[in-house]
Amino acid sequence: MFKNFKASEVQMFADLVHYQEGQVVSKTFAQDKHHSLTLFAFEKGEEISTHASGGDALVIALDGVGEVTIDGRKFSLGAGESILMPSNVAHSVYAPERFKMFLVVSF
Repeated sequence: MFKNFKASEVQMFADLVHYQEGQVVSKTFAQDKHHSLTLFAFEKGEEISTHASGGDALVIALDGVGEVTIDGRKFSLGAGESILMPSNVAHSVYAPERFKMFLVVSF
């Protein structure tokens, strides 16, 4: 079931999470044993450190520029671009400038 999202109402998706100084802010819309749907706002210079996930993780960039590292390879993402981080492969996300992304994980 969805949470943190108003039904039957048009919303500006990227505006559902706000930048905060010195933080990575997240808002989860759904999470169960099959899926996780989370919106993130990274302040400039913030990151999610290297880790691996048990599911395939799709990053969809919404605002700014983010740097995604997958198995040691760096990729730059801008608004409208996306990349798939495969399950059980080390990855991280860094914001060289403010960056918003939607993360869809399928387990």
